[in-house]
Amino acid sequence: MQERPKKLLEQVQDTIRLKHYYYKTEKSYINWIRRYIFFHDKRHSKDMESAEIEAFLTHLAVKENVTVSTQNPS
Repeated sequence: MQERPKKLLEQVQDTIRLKHYYYKTEKSYINWIRRYIFFHDKRHSKDMESAEIEAFLTHLAVKENVTVSTQNPS
């Protein structure tokens, strides 16, 4: 029997664990990715471009008052 391909969040989780990030950081990243996915009504990321990222970041800044430093991953 064939093994099913891993879902996006499972792939992200594997990558984060491979890089030995803190568990709290992993949970935070997963949470932000979930929020992005649900913001775009569960559309697949391969069907989205930079306009969708910009719309999500604008939503965070305008509607949820998230600071710029929170949006900057570096």
